[in-house]
Amino acid sequence: MSLIVFVVALAMPRDVASQCQIDYEAGVTVNASSGDLAPHYIMANRYGTVTQGKSTLVNAKFIHSMDTTKRFSYGFGAEVWAGWASDAAYQRYFGGNWTENAQHPSRVWLQQLYGEIKYRGCILAVGVQEHRSNFIDADLGSGDLVLSGNARPMPGVRAGFVDFQDIPFTEGWVQIDGEVAYYKDMQDSWLENHYNFYSSSITRGSYSNYKRCYFRTKPSERFSVTVGMQAACQFLGERTIYFRGNLREVQKSNDAFKAFYKAFWPSGGGGGSVQGDADYYEGNHLGSWDLAARYRLSDGSTVRGYFQKPFEDGSGIGLLNGWDGVYGIEYRARKNGWVTGALVEYLDFTNHSGPIHWAPGDFPGTAISDQATGSDDYYNNYFYNGYANRGMAIGTPVLLSPIYNSDGVIKFRHTRVRGFHAAIMGGVTPRLDYRAMVMHRKSWGTPYVPLLATESATSAMIEGEYRLAAALPLTIKAQVAIDHGSLTGNSLGCLVSVVYRGSISKITGR
Repeated sequence: MSLIVFVVALAMPRDVASQCQIDYEAGVTVNASSGDLAPHYIMANRYGTVTQGKSTLVNAKFIHSMDTTKRFSYGFGAEVWAGWASDAAYQRYFGGNWTENAQHPSRVWLQQLYGEIKYRGCILAVGVQEHRSNFIDADLGSGDLVLSGNARPMPGVRAGFVDFQDIPFTEGWVQIDGEVAYYKDMQDSWLENHYNFYSSSITRGSYSNYKRCYFRTKPSERFSVTVGMQAACQFLGERTIYFRGNLREVQKSNDAFKAFYKAFWPSGGGGGSVQGDADYYEGNHLGSWDLAARYRLSDGSTVRGYFQKPFEDGSGIGLLNGWDGVYGIEYRARKNGWVTGALVEYLDFTNHSGPIHWAPGDFPGTAISDQATGSDDYYNNYFYNGYANRGMAIGTPVLLSPIYNSDGVIKFRHTRVRGFHAAIMGGVTPRLDYRAMVMHRKSWGTPYVPLLATESATSAMIEGEYRLAAALPLTIKAQVAIDHGSLTGNSLGCLVSVVYRGSISKITGR
């Protein structure tokens, strides 16, 4: 780690390097469980770093953070993970027979490598960088519906506001936050290694777009409201369809520059080799309407209620998907104590704008001109793989990620789900913190492939984190988690991580 910092310092002008602070981290993470995959709360919302039932991993990173108090600032970072992880068994059709396909993550991978610049309230970033939701609490929530921090980040470019910015002439009473990003899907090898090559399809070479716009009332007031929308789109790529182990068809999307525009501003498809595709919006569009209200109590603590409503097309945007969404209430204490935060969420994804989808464009020559835009099937799309990266949902992990599909299907098998999630955290001593979570989910399958009998699962986790003295900046974290039920399978597991953190304020002098 010191060698990396030294090389970065040499590459900088001397007057810049002398003022540059770099934060660095080195850690060891070990987990073991009784299942092929780690329990839900050990693997969820961890940027896809820990997924297998057993693993021993090391990581190292350095980050120079932007100074948001300056008009112009810059930042950069890099992170690498390496180690051993156990196999998980998937089914594959090969040579006319079903075989067992054992898979594990790469032994070494680049988790982050990025650079970013800021001018006034705007930011431009390029590279592979981790991002969490700025709407759902990362420590307590079950996961954002569009961008949760559950999957590994993808390489791309993004531009937007650093944070909420005052809208001119409102005197700070109305603020705006937003960003637009484009990412390149780099998971083709993962998909090929896990797909069964028997049924359904596999899509390679796709891109994705993410955009967000929020408005917020004056946060210094006791009562503040945030409202806005997030949207994502998978676009471009080539889809290969298999039926009973035989190659059935290869479909190519419209490979043109205008596809990038249509991913940002949904509009009609451009053709390609997909019959009738020009009748529909190009790409797989999904997103959420977000609404939150925060109230500050007299002691400085806050209570926040929030709501995320998913959508897959115009019916969802038009709020025609019933009570589907995430309903949460969150408490945050003003100072550290036995309870510094608590949260409860109700989760419902069972409506999907109704059970019927009828589009006349799917049936040329039909006399039925009416249409019904139901059966949304969140996170799934006929052309694209599930809304996931390397098997982990990019949105909420409440909808079981494709990495769980031992039959080698790389789409979501459980999108009609209902349940609840609760979490609490606090401090036992000034150096010892705890966190506990519990969730119960019931699944009816998907609108297109319903289950004959419902499946359910209960997941729970308790975590302790201990910080040693300042003279030895080590943090030790221990987790014990359990999954029980037919949805996820039964699994009991634990995780221990030891992380050393430090910083270098002046790398070189003038």
